[in-house]
Amino acid sequence: MSGRRLRIAGLHHVTLLCKDVERSVGFYRSLLGMRLVKQTVNEDDQGARHLFFGDEEGRPGTLITCLEYPDLDEGTVGRGSTHHFALAVESDAELAAWRDYLVSSGIPATEVMDRADFKSVYIRDPDGHIVEIATAP
Repeated sequence: MSGRRLRIAGLHHVTLLCKDVERSVGFYRSLLGMRLVKQTVNEDDQGARHLFFGDEEGRPGTLITCLEYPDLDEGTVGRGSTHHFALAVESDAELAAWRDYLVSSGIPATEVMDRADFKSVYIRDPDGHIVEIATAP
């Protein structure tokens, strides 16, 4: 590795703690249309179901994983917690269509917000995680 600069290639995946993976399947697969890539248990805790959602090929960078912990307390917001994560869509028109679809499906969504370099809409998953849907800059 002499002379080669280390660099991060991108985001691999985001892991969420959830109460019920079936609710997560309803949200990420059935509502958002993500592919359920893999169902397993957590390698570090064999008692926790672990589901992977992603694009059609399950490529790193598209993955959201859910670890099921039904007995954990609700999370609190503070330093060390994550505020939100963002999923990308291709265009302003697609973002507007997503918002219409989500609202018509009974999912509370913000208005489309102009963020200077991109536009976005915010929703919450069944466990309260803030999910941003954003256009590519």
